[in-house]
Amino acid sequence: MSKLKTERCIESLLAVFQRYAGRDGDDCKLSKREFVAFMNTELAAFTKNQDPGVVDRMMKKLDLNSDGQLDFQEFLNLIGGIAVACHNSLVLNTQSR
Repeated sequence: MSKLKTERCIESLLAVFQRYAGRDGDDCKLSKREFVAFMNTELAAFTKNQDPGVVDRMMKKLDLNSDGQLDFQEFLNLIGGIAVACHNSLVLNTQSR
C-alpha cells in the first residue's frame, strides 16, 4: 500500500531537518549557522529580498528556550507559521474573487 500524502509530508519535513541539523555537532538541533543555511537554501525566495538581520530575528523568536539552537519542535513552529500565512493568503485570494 502506498503512503498517504500526509505521511510523505511528515517524512519530508524530518528529512529536511536532518539534512541541516548536525553539521555543527548536535544532530537533534539546528545551530544558527545551520538555520541560516536552511533558510538561504530551502526558503531562498523569502530571504533574498530581506534585510540581513531578518534571519537572526527569526532565530531569536523561534528559539523558545534561548539555547541558541532550534530543536525540531521550534523548527516546526516556523513551518507551521509559514503554512498558516500561506493558508490565510489563499483564503483571502479565494474570497476576493
